Amino acid sequence: MADLLINGKDAFQVWGVRMGDNFLNSLGTPVPMKEFIENKSRLEHGKQIITIAPKLDEREISLAFTIEGNSPSDYQSKKKAFFEELYKGVIDIQIPANSNDVYHLIYLGKSITYAQSLDRTFGKCSMKFCEPNPSLRT
Repeated sequence: MADLLINGKDAFQVWGVRMGDNFLNSLGTPVPMKEFIENKSRLEHGKQIITIAPKLDEREISLAFTIEGNSPSDYQSKKKAFFEELYKGVIDIQIPANSNDVYHLIYLGKSITYAQSLDRTFGKCSMKFCEPNPSLRT
């Protein structure tokens, strides 16, 4: 069974990609709530807060990945193919061993970090994604 599925594909088999540091922590962080509707009137003490039907807010998360290749050229081709997949914008991530949830994310292309090993066969990268509607994880 694949550890990480990206857009329905086994990330390691296709791109040599695995989950990086704090990957599961980032995905599993509780989702923020939208602010409640408030009404502050000079005719009443305090304020009214409408708590009926609370809603989840969107969230931005940073995900870290590692990329492995068998040789420098294999690494470069896998890295290029992985970034081309990210550049499509819509990224569905699933960790089958963790849950059946599918995280529907948008690649933002912000706050990117990247490091490559001296032998040019391994790299780490981290980048931001937006989960526009965390209530939809099917």
